Amino acid sequence: MRDVVLPGGEKVPQLGQGTWFMGERADRMKAEADSIRLGVDLGMTLVDTAEMYADGGAEIMLSEALKGIRDKVFLVSKVYPHNASFKGVRAAAERSLSRMNVEVIDLYLLHWRGGVAFEETVRGFEALQQDGLIRHWGVSNLDTDDMQELLDVDGGENCAVDQVLYNPTRRGPEFDLFPFLAENSIPAMAYSPIEQGRLPKTGALGDIAKKHGVGPFQIALAWAMRTPNVIAIPKASDPEHVRANRAAADVVLDADDLSAIDRAFPAPTRRRPLEML
Repeated sequence: MRDVVLPGGEKVPQLGQGTWFMGERADRMKAEADSIRLGVDLGMTLVDTAEMYADGGAEIMLSEALKGIRDKVFLVSKVYPHNASFKGVRAAAERSLSRMNVEVIDLYLLHWRGGVAFEETVRGFEALQQDGLIRHWGVSNLDTDDMQELLDVDGGENCAVDQVLYNPTRRGPEFDLFPFLAENSIPAMAYSPIEQGRLPKTGALGDIAKKHGVGPFQIALAWAMRTPNVIAIPKASDPEHVRANRAAADVVLDADDLSAIDRAFPAPTRRRPLEML
């Protein structure tokens, strides 16, 4: 498993696990937790969740998944924008910690930009970090101008990651956001790297998949991880899907593969507003 280096030098796996749409049904939680545990066993030790997912249900599911393996997992969660005030972010973090039955969140993200000033959110994050409730903090769904504004805030330079929508059909961040992040040594985290299963299975992705003996979604994951500063966090809730995701980390795309994907899904030639799901 390749690693991505966070600001400060800590390494995390380039392929992690997402939990969006998990924790919504009590009768599925054990199977979902088992899938997360399998992924951790296979090296996908970065696990991403949020207080938004199933209204905390995904975090509750993780309380089961993390039993006995917490020390192996780099745990990521996210705070709602309306909870991101100085006091609100602490209360939200404490609720997330309680739901997951853990003592610390490794990376805590602002889920998207809301009405609370960056200065206040950053001050809250820094206080949580100082008090040992979180180890790192970052953001999600922030575009280039937002990131510039964030970095100009006192303490904003401590942002560890920007999690954004990115896959072959959502390449807008490549034009200006990814270069900005790279210039500031901030990794990107790609959510919905297979567009929630809606990417085309035929055409370029299908042809390249046959060449490598894998599935088209594995090609899309390998493509998202083709550069060393992008972390991918696909969701999988059954063992076969978990193993397929893990196999994508071993796929090496060559120049012909990348050119074919570029032809099918052209790179942006101008700035586009950041897309969200």
